[in-house]
Amino acid sequence: MAVDSATATPGLVSFLLGSIPVIVAWIYSEWLEYKKSSSSKASHSDSNLDELENQTIKEDERAVLIEGGLTKSASTKLASPSIKTNIIRFLTMDDFFLLENRLLLRAMAEFGGILFYFYICDRTNFFSESTKSYNRDLFIFLYILLIITSAMTSLKKHNDKSAFSGKSILYLNRHQTEEWKGWMQVLFLMYHYFAATEIYNAIRVFIAAYVWMTGFGNFSYYYIRKDFSVARFAQMMWRLNFFVAFCCIVLNNDYMLYYICPMHTLFTLMVYGALGIGHQYNEIRSVMAFKILMCFLVVIFVWEVPGVFDILWSPFTSLLGYSDPAKPDLPRLHEWHFRSGLDRYIWIVGMIYAYFHPTVEKWMDKLEESEAKHRRTIKTSIATVAIIVGCLWYEYIYKLGKVEYNKLHPYTSWIPITVYICLRNCTQQLRNFSLTLFAWLGKVTLETYISQFHIWLRSNVPNGQPKWLLSFIPDYPLLNFMLTTAVYLLISYRLFELTNTLKSAFIPTRDNQKLFHNFVAGAVISVCLYCISYILVQIPH
Repeated sequence: MAVDSATATPGLVSFLLGSIPVIVAWIYSEWLEYKKSSSSKASHSDSNLDELENQTIKEDERAVLIEGGLTKSASTKLASPSIKTNIIRFLTMDDFFLLENRLLLRAMAEFGGILFYFYICDRTNFFSESTKSYNRDLFIFLYILLIITSAMTSLKKHNDKSAFSGKSILYLNRHQTEEWKGWMQVLFLMYHYFAATEIYNAIRVFIAAYVWMTGFGNFSYYYIRKDFSVARFAQMMWRLNFFVAFCCIVLNNDYMLYYICPMHTLFTLMVYGALGIGHQYNEIRSVMAFKILMCFLVVIFVWEVPGVFDILWSPFTSLLGYSDPAKPDLPRLHEWHFRSGLDRYIWIVGMIYAYFHPTVEKWMDKLEESEAKHRRTIKTSIATVAIIVGCLWYEYIYKLGKVEYNKLHPYTSWIPITVYICLRNCTQQLRNFSLTLFAWLGKVTLETYISQFHIWLRSNVPNGQPKWLLSFIPDYPLLNFMLTTAVYLLISYRLFELTNTLKSAFIPTRDNQKLFHNFVAGAVISVCLYCISYILVQIPH
């Protein structure tokens, strides 16, 4: 499908200019592989055995396009070629180079093809659209049906050992947090698909819980692993922003359209900075208390003192600004101020919970070993208090209108999160089990969040909110829901795998110099493609 010059942007054209050579190179590499395999089978030579051996090597042990084009076993004998050499070999279609990097080229071509599919679904009339419709009965029915299906097919018991106590306490374990993200993400997506505005306040709590996990997870990692390396930082930023950056380029959207990404990036950076500065003193309680206090003071200063937010963030308007076509009169930084402000404190609460996680786990260990009557009394008391607090929050805060609730949300979102944690971890039996279907969905929350805008819903215009549904089967809303959801989940999972595959290829874990060279090469190639595209777009005018 041709791209109209009136709608073509330098970003889209540069993406096409970069993708087409990669796709051609991948197809050629597959043909070379087929030719090589056919030749090997015909001659029954020893090269067939070599090929079978090579196929057993892990994908992440293969050389990558920019990192050298040689397997690790070979790299011990020969030095890795420079980036310049690799680019020349790529442009000249060097047979050996293409064969060595066939899987990487396949991943890059697939990623490009998926983004092209995004463009077709959301920026062309190839597929039709339908309007959103909310029915509370159907909404609740679908969600309960998913819970029942998950419970019947994916309930799993875990016996993981704690990194702190060496026992299977499993307080806030990885399976549990992934499950938590999963069931929240399903409601978050259904809220968008069916326009279920009546659960708006619940969605605000879910987003706060995601940000809480950002503080909790990142603090736990840095506090335990003490890994503040450049490579780890680059991997983090890649995971959060690689996919969304290409969506912005191809679809000509502002970064803030996908507000979850800049929010998590900001709060991840703040956790990284808080623990990374003077990290050799993190074991000292007074130092950690001071760091957490400083986090609160910084947030108060930036978000609570009038005028400070605009002064601080105005230089970044080009990155964090957002212009909603439906609300053109709002300031460019309004969306960033609103979104980041709603959850400005909860990431610090996540850090605090992570810091006291070993202590709470020790308490729970002692509780599990105590007398049965004493154990039941304490657990019942905790559960009762949690339920009462939850009911009071629901009655006096959650039931408020959207505007009134948003005013209190930054200061109260920790309440339902804490209530859920208490109830979910009340007994050893509850901690031992998780629904792995929801946990699987929890692993791809970033991809499902971004993809929904373009291949499940539709906005039709740059920076537009997804007000319509993508329609494969017009006039059959439930069948269309089933089909588009299946395709959407499949593509989201593939994007998750491709993002990690490309991250392993382009982000070396133990070579900062090569990482820097990769970064510079990527930046230069991007600038060159953009300049050429800008000239091409201007030619018709």
